[in-house]
Amino acid sequence: MLPNTGKLAGCTLFITGASRGIGKAIALKVAKDGANIVIAAKTAEPHPTLPGTIYTAAEEIEAAGGKALPCIVNVREEQQIINAVEKAVKTFGGIDILVNNASAISLTGTLETATKKVNLMMDVNVRGTYLTSKACLPHLRKSKNPHILNLSPPMNLNPMWFKNHCAYTISKYGMSMCVLGMAEEFRGEVAVNALWPKTAIHTAAMDMLGGAGIEKQCRKTDILADAAYCILTKPKTFTGNFIIDEVLLREEGVKDFDVYAIAPGHPLMPDFFLDVEIDTTAMKQEGYGAQEEKKLSRSQQEGADAAKAKTESAAATPSSPVAETFRVIQGTVTEEYVRSTQGVFQFELSGDGGGTWYIDLKTKGGSAGFGKPPVTADVVMSMSSADFVKMFTGKLKPTLAFMTGRLRIKGNMALAIKLEKMLSQLNSKL
Repeated sequence: MLPNTGKLAGCTLFITGASRGIGKAIALKVAKDGANIVIAAKTAEPHPTLPGTIYTAAEEIEAAGGKALPCIVNVREEQQIINAVEKAVKTFGGIDILVNNASAISLTGTLETATKKVNLMMDVNVRGTYLTSKACLPHLRKSKNPHILNLSPPMNLNPMWFKNHCAYTISKYGMSMCVLGMAEEFRGEVAVNALWPKTAIHTAAMDMLGGAGIEKQCRKTDILADAAYCILTKPKTFTGNFIIDEVLLREEGVKDFDVYAIAPGHPLMPDFFLDVEIDTTAMKQEGYGAQEEKKLSRSQQEGADAAKAKTESAAATPSSPVAETFRVIQGTVTEEYVRSTQGVFQFELSGDGGGTWYIDLKTKGGSAGFGKPPVTADVVMSMSSADFVKMFTGKLKPTLAFMTGRLRIKGNMALAIKLEKMLSQLNSKL
């Protein structure tokens, strides 16, 4: 953990989405220095499923040694941003730091993303970041050491990060473009940087995306709070950087990263948009197979992915690893699995032993095998045969496969998460 230095005592920070998660973690870190924090978030009344409100966050910030100003702000509403900025200046005399943390996510393909979800991501992530920066900048320019920090990734143009969730990627890269543009526009006046985690971070959003048990593959929000603190205490000449939390903290002399893990020693899931890290993590988790796969060029890989499953169904010989896996699955299907799952899974596999396969855990007795399921599938999963076998033998986590673009899911995401639980029980038999 990075110790506090007291450098932010008396500084005023405007943090969007600070009622929970990463935003609140950054607020609590700077509160220890005795900073003033404007909690600009929209949760005023307790949410049915999400923890915390702007008022409970304010209590925690005050208890940690900071001064808190809770403001109801939906960053989609420009007037709410302007009102909160004016209130902050009136209360604390100015604004020294802006943290654009508020974010919306939908990991869906182009045809599956409802227009209202597209609007939400563009409004919150791009427009919200832009307008909050615009409203704060006149005040930031009067500060001695002003900073804007956006929670957004380095802009990696590998198509893999666009193909499964194009709208989300555009919206997050829009936040990163704000960093690129404003860092140059206000160079010498205001520092503007981006911060992104190397691994998945355990937040309410992560629980929603990954389901139960996902937290073991995540780090705590503390790692981003420490990295943010480190950036915000640097001079304003430190600008235009796209920072990865672990890389920065290693440079600052942090050696023990287990303190940030939810389950020390457990393999960590890499975060979106980071190619190199994904390769190394995949290699750690999957050993030899992952290294073999890396030798394929991207065009070869895409060619393999695009190959029509139907034409390769002939390869589904009884001895293929895919057929063998389904034979074992068929033998392990029980009434208990059927009762607790209530879902039909269809797999579109490319490569050796590919084609259409299914697991029916809805119809009485359950079944699994080659071809279309006897009833309409609730979830369709597309991936390579090699990754399918790895997934069912515990060498590849479905969540990792999904986040790295190796698994596409259409349909009921909650059922896909249920399958992950069933896999962990099946692994001992495969």
